[in-house]
This record gives sequence, structure tokens and C-alpha cells, in this order.
Amino acid sequence: MSKRVTSRHSRTSLIRTRAAVLAVGLGASVVLGAGVAAAASSSGTVTAARVTQAKAVSVTQAKAATKATKAAWVDPVKKYTLSASFAQAGTMWSSTHSGQDFAVAAGTQVIAAHGGTVVKAGPNGAGDGSAYGNAIVIKHGNGTYSQYAHLSRINVKVGQVVTTGQRIALSGNTGNSSGPHLHFEIRTTANYGSAVDPVAFLRSKGVTV
Repeated sequence: MSKRVTSRHSRTSLIRTRAAVLAVGLGASVVLGAGVAAAASSSGTVTAARVTQAKAVSVTQAKAATKATKAAWVDPVKKYTLSASFAQAGTMWSSTHSGQDFAVAAGTQVIAAHGGTVVKAGPNGAGDGSAYGNAIVIKHGNGTYSQYAHLSRINVKVGQVVTTGQRIALSGNTGNSSGPHLHFEIRTTANYGSAVDPVAFLRSKGVTV
């Protein structure tokens, strides 16, 4: 009798032990599965966050570039003296002066007065005549163009997009020039003969010239 009880008790204990082990195993599997799922979920969340952040940075950069391009107008050079003015008569020009001269030392940084696209750049006035020397023309919005002439060095090329205040050249004394300076024009087309008073134009944009 005692043997049967002992045997039955042993079997019962063994079953309970196996059941406990199985339960622990299942519990571990559930916990492990939950952990893996949580890790996967966390990884997905981090990846999504990074994609969102990258998109936000991209949009911010695009807005910054657009803002820079549309920024207010500025002087094409710094620390200058105004010399020959627009429509001034004289023997230096075939008719009257077509722009405003900014007297500066050769090698002075010339910057884009406003953001836009370079449509002309090179010697011989970039196609406008040898009197201009090395020159650049930038196309802006609303049918407005700016021209920079007598340059000693050109740092941009045709088709390049520039922002307001970006360095585009160095001033010089090339072409029909009596001394180092920057010849600056505001035009209604890219070509010679469409210039308007650049000083009046810049002042209308809030630039103190």
C-alpha cells in the first residue's frame, strides 16, 4: 500500500514539475516574444523618426535657400565711393554712361546684388562689347537683370544659381576703364541698351547707396 501511494505521489510530483517547467518555458517565450516585438516596434519608431527628421531638415534647407534667393537687394561691393553716374555724358562713352561706377581697389569682392541665375559671364563684356572688359549678367525675377563689369576675375558660370550677397567676382580694370572700379547696371533685358538708373533702383529696394 505504501509503495503504491509513493509511486502515485511520485508520478503526481513529476507531472506537476513538468507542468511548472512548461509554464515557465511558455512564460519565457511570451516574455521573449514581447521583448522582440517591443524591440522591433522601437526600431521602427526610431527609423520613422529619423526619416521624418531628415524630411524636416530637407524642407528647412529648401526654405532657407529660397529665402536667401529672395532676400532684399544689397550693394554689389562694400566700402566704395560713387564715381561716374548713370546717364552721365563724357568722352569715355559712345553716348552716355549706362550704369553706376563704384570706385574700389582692384581685387575687391564683388557680390550678387540679388539672387538669380547667371545668364552671361566672360570676357568682351560677356557679349556686350570689349568696353566692358570681363563681365557678368544675372537674371532676377520680374524681368530685372544686373550687370557687373571691368572685373579682374569671374567666379561664376552661365546657368549657375547665386544667392543675394554671394561672391561672384573680383573687381578690376579691364576693358574701357580709367582706373579700378566696378561698373554696375540694372537692366530690363540681359543685353546692352536696356539699362535703367541703378542707384534709383537700389534705393527703391531699401538699399542706402
